[in-house]
Amino acid sequence: MKTNLHKFIWLFVSLLAIQAPSFGQNKQLEKGFKSIFNGTSLQGWDGDPAYWRVENGSIIGEITPQTILKRNTFLIYRDAQPADFELKAEFKISKGGNTGINYRSEELLPDLPFALKGYQADIDGEIRYTGQNYEERGRTTLAYRGEIVSVNEQTDPSMKTNLRAFSQNNAWLPRTVTGSLGNKDSLKTSIKSEDWNEVHLVIKGKRLQHFVNGILMSDVTDLDQVNGKTSGWLGVQVHVGPPMKVEFKNIRIKNLK
Repeated sequence: MKTNLHKFIWLFVSLLAIQAPSFGQNKQLEKGFKSIFNGTSLQGWDGDPAYWRVENGSIIGEITPQTILKRNTFLIYRDAQPADFELKAEFKISKGGNTGINYRSEELLPDLPFALKGYQADIDGEIRYTGQNYEERGRTTLAYRGEIVSVNEQTDPSMKTNLRAFSQNNAWLPRTVTGSLGNKDSLKTSIKSEDWNEVHLVIKGKRLQHFVNGILMSDVTDLDQVNGKTSGWLGVQVHVGPPMKVEFKNIRIKNLK
């Protein structure tokens, strides 16, 4: 009996030794990140309480039959306006939902409270758009899921007031697809429906990379000096449409130099 016990203890200690490096690697991967959501309140965030709350450690964005939206609304992170950064977060969205994470965005005050204009890591429940780069209230789609894109250089300031003339079918025309990350539908299979997924944004200089569950979904190099942004507000969205629910948790950020 004593011999068996010794064997069990030896096996247990050996397993711990095997696992130990992986814990160290996980910590190393997270080095430099800080949490920007405390899991209990919306401290540091600002939005319409009719649509945003905290529940079970997650930020909840919800539209009900009683709170149907007339325009998109955002929960805005107020403690910083990040420039170059990495962001990681987990999300879960209902089947008919539409949301996104905006960054380097401008706020449209005083006319449109809790509205943002800027880059967006698109997310939706039907997984039609999740992973793509969409510019909210701006140049529309910059890169679809699976695309490596260079947004063409622009220097004429008058272009900023006539964006619709340069977009078609909800996509920006002055852009060049320079490569592929994979088939759009094949990439879709790595994104879970109505379950938790992780989004990872790597935003540095003119390059904007959107990962979902560790897989690069879109990669944009924005050379447009007129419409591109180098810093701005960060926020999460609930989109106009039918009743929906989105959850975000474990939101953390790492500033890049």
